[in-house]
Amino acid sequence: MALRNTAIAALAALSLIAITSANAASQVPVGAEHGMVVSAHRLASDAGVEVLKDGGNAVDAAIAVAYALAVTFPEAGNIGGGGFMTVRFADGRQSFIDFRETAPGAATPTMYLDKAGKVIPLLSTRGHKAVGVPGTVAGLELAREKFGTLPRARLMATAISLARDGFVMDQGDATFLAEGTEDFAKDPASAAIFLDSGKPFEKGHKLVQADLGRMLQLIADKGADAFYKGEIAEKIAASSKAHGGILSRADFAAYHAIERAPLECDYRGYHVISAPPPSSGGVVVCETLNILSAYPMGELGWHSAQNIHYLTEALRRAFHDRNVNLGDPGFVKADVARLISPEYAAQLRAGINPDKATPSVSLGVPGQLHEGSNTTHFSIVDAAGNAVSLTYTLNDWFGARVTAEGTGILLNDEMDDFSSKPGVPNMYGLVEGSNNAIAPGKRPLSSMTPTIVTKDGKLVMVIGTPGGSHIPTGVLQVMLNVIDHGMTVTEATDASRIHAQWLPDVIFMEPNALSAETRAALEAKGHKLEPMDYWNQVATILVGGPALGKPAQGKLSGDRDRLYGAIDPRRPVGSVAGY
Repeated sequence: MALRNTAIAALAALSLIAITSANAASQVPVGAEHGMVVSAHRLASDAGVEVLKDGGNAVDAAIAVAYALAVTFPEAGNIGGGGFMTVRFADGRQSFIDFRETAPGAATPTMYLDKAGKVIPLLSTRGHKAVGVPGTVAGLELAREKFGTLPRARLMATAISLARDGFVMDQGDATFLAEGTEDFAKDPASAAIFLDSGKPFEKGHKLVQADLGRMLQLIADKGADAFYKGEIAEKIAASSKAHGGILSRADFAAYHAIERAPLECDYRGYHVISAPPPSSGGVVVCETLNILSAYPMGELGWHSAQNIHYLTEALRRAFHDRNVNLGDPGFVKADVARLISPEYAAQLRAGINPDKATPSVSLGVPGQLHEGSNTTHFSIVDAAGNAVSLTYTLNDWFGARVTAEGTGILLNDEMDDFSSKPGVPNMYGLVEGSNNAIAPGKRPLSSMTPTIVTKDGKLVMVIGTPGGSHIPTGVLQVMLNVIDHGMTVTEATDASRIHAQWLPDVIFMEPNALSAETRAALEAKGHKLEPMDYWNQVATILVGGPALGKPAQGKLSGDRDRLYGAIDPRRPVGSVAGY
């Protein structure tokens, strides 16, 4: 969902500079010489930088940041959810860690339908029956064992301390946490942690999460087995059973994270390394970039009518392929290589009329044969030039809005990312086919798009964002802003955005995203326009200068490229930290 809470939206509006042209004023990018972390919370960013200073690499820092966010950013940071990590090392090695949640063994394709075959509202988004098997701990452990350099206890120490001893909330922390008040009040285990005698905590309160601290200490001591084969699995399964859920200890024991090859493509001389299925993000980004590569997007002008027309038409086709063809590669055999090939892009481009919008339904609909915005992302570069782009999620804001008793762990509502009924939109308007139907052990299709960009073998950019189906469009537009429009990293991250997908057949636009003249020109082409709130919180690192082709001033020690970071102002929390 978007920033639906009025207090959150108000804070975001105050912190966001309304960008009405590509040259509008923006904050100066934050620079650092050695290492940088950009995340959704200041304490998590600081935890990552301290690990880098202690000699840890980007993967070590990512693990520290992820566990710290599970404490300081309960809205989306988690050990009760899952996600993806894209890794690239300075020597050219790269990897993708898939720790997406899976459907429990007792899950069925019709588990969210009534006797008449209609979707039961909220059943896949609230409560214990909405929960998939969490993957975060398994994913972080796989990454640490394969690529990390520091002991697990060191990487988790800050998170454990923050949970056990608490941290003082600022206004952003309090405002975000307050958004869950109504649902926390319905769940005693959540209310005991996140409410003050039934009321929201205020700025200045110290949030202590003793149970979560104990669970994190168990993981630090015993590794992933503590979560999947020990006390934590037992407690979550017991809580699920007590409240009508279907998670079992066997589901936890059967879970495993997977190392996959990243998805790769090229755009105007830049090499894109991104997320393969079960994420759709890399496919959407690469397919869209391939289509746009034949258009002079920079020359057309930022957010000109023709620029937005071509972007929308490309996204329309990429999202159609996303929804109809993609799914968990363990269940669905999609021809991904074809979808991201230049030849296929040329075929799609041939169907684009430069003067007329394509009706989305004309591209076809799912036969017999949906994703939450409240994810979080962080980007990291270490002193050696190793990079991590990591996106993980509870799906909806605070996930299913239930906590497993005795654990302090908020649980995901990731089952809503499956198609509860093929051909019926989920709560974010995504219409999918049977390729994303529920099945035991299956991973739901995702939009998360942790991405790394290189040029001539050298690191250029690390980027990602939360935002549900708006994730690939947010990542894509920041990349286009940097590559095609020459913006600095902060200008590119701050700039107003549009969103378009296959269905609904609409161009959504942030406030001030499009001029009156541009809107009129797009409507004349047959596009429907609607306003939208802020969805993303893009975390971006640019290497070598504040913008492409603009190196840092002055000679740095060892001629090292300088790092410049930006955190999206659309959410009133977040931090760029470096040294």
